[in-house]
Amino acid sequence: MVGLQPSDVPPTTTVKCLGAGTAACFADLLTFPLDTAKVRLQIQGENPAAQSVQYRGLLGTLVTMVRTEGPRSPYNGLVAGLHRQMSFASIRIGLYDSVKQFYTPKEAEHSSIAIRILAGCTTGAMAVTCAQPTDVVKVRFQAAARLGPGGERKYSGTMDAYRTIAREEGIRGLWKGTFPNITRNAIVNCAEMVTYDIIKEKLLESHLFTDNFPCHFVSAFGAGFCATVVASPVDVVKTRYMNAPPGRYHSPLHCMLKMVAQEGPTAFYKGFTPSFLRLGAWNVMMFVTYEQLKRALMKVQVLRESPF
Repeated sequence: MVGLQPSDVPPTTTVKCLGAGTAACFADLLTFPLDTAKVRLQIQGENPAAQSVQYRGLLGTLVTMVRTEGPRSPYNGLVAGLHRQMSFASIRIGLYDSVKQFYTPKEAEHSSIAIRILAGCTTGAMAVTCAQPTDVVKVRFQAAARLGPGGERKYSGTMDAYRTIAREEGIRGLWKGTFPNITRNAIVNCAEMVTYDIIKEKLLESHLFTDNFPCHFVSAFGAGFCATVVASPVDVVKTRYMNAPPGRYHSPLHCMLKMVAQEGPTAFYKGFTPSFLRLGAWNVMMFVTYEQLKRALMKVQVLRESPF
């Protein structure tokens, strides 16, 4: 056995939400530089005349950022990223099982793939609706290049960014890109949750693994790869649209068409390598931590309710 053993009592919805948010924050802390590199590669080429720094590959992007902007630059937007995960992951991951059970007919022994996809789309859309401002601020910080560690920044801090965007662009500015983000996260959530759910179920049914770390690791890695392949095009459009100044794009569709016209269809997969490394690593860390946190929190809950 590796890690804590499953609890005899199924985890509650509260335990799942708290565990998912905490596990996602932990995964973000370890993989955030990869996400920042992905954002920089995705927006590269958006405005060639203004682009003074060229990024090449994952490692090259991180090295260039550290050299030109300082060692803390890969963690630009981390606070907003943690805000995002605590609210976003708690909903899309923590509520997935509950929503899946809600959609599943009572007489059904297992949830069908269609039901799982529907549950993933539902929780993904719910999460974006609630947490979109945190994503907008995170992307703005990650995309903002500055020369040298002491270079000027548009926002003095995360809370100032929320206030400034609301003041300059209106409340709608905080929810900019909600539709492409809902699309992107519905796809990502389905790819991650449904793939993880199915791989884990099949591994356990085939008795190749028990319900512990190796099973969680393989399932999470598969989920990360599937999520990257299907979500990269929408992710690039979302990043470009959310980071663009007012007036550059009329809509996410306009952004997509302009990308294809100016840069070709390969633009949709800019930053794919860091996206995969980030999502793959993020999924492994998140799901492995999530599974252990659920068990640990349930043990604590059972001990608190025990009379001895």
